[in-house]
Amino acid sequence: MSIFARPYRDSPALASRRVAPAACLVALALLAGCATAPPPLPAPTPLTTATPEQMVDAIRATAGDGADELAVQPLRHPEVEDLRQDAQRLEAARRYTEAASALDAALSIVADDPALLQERAEIALLLGDPRMAEAIAAQAHALGSQVGPLCRRHWATVEQARLLASDAEGAAAARERVQACRVAAPNRF
Repeated sequence: MSIFARPYRDSPALASRRVAPAACLVALALLAGCATAPPPLPAPTPLTTATPEQMVDAIRATAGDGADELAVQPLRHPEVEDLRQDAQRLEAARRYTEAASALDAALSIVADDPALLQERAEIALLLGDPRMAEAIAAQAHALGSQVGPLCRRHWATVEQARLLASDAEGAAAARERVQACRVAAPNRF
């Protein structure tokens, strides 16, 4: 015999209280079947319509020709230089994953080269990973010069990543940092 079919010896008011919790459970179970999760939030709309290639071109253009400022270039390890050149050829052929692998191999030899890290950040943008690009550019900036062409490329990468994340404030702050990286070469006379 079920709990609902059993006769109650209590008053009718008590009997209704005992049935009510069971009825509530049934009603809740039925309502739970009807409940749906709220729709996911839409992905933020990027503040740029540039292609990854256009973004990287813009980043590299911020470096300028360097004719009017001081730029220090470190000596390169020969094997690292070969891997960098391989990465450049692979990038030109739009084989970005392979270019990233070549740069990763170079970074396994010289992990703290800011220029190499910057190249890897740009490849991350080409691979559609702006978060990684921003993180690598920030690491490169921390390790390298705080001024000059390479500094501008670091901050231009952060700007592009923030534009893709629809962070207008962050992109504007990064753009200001790009301009702060400009330093004139010393007078030679």
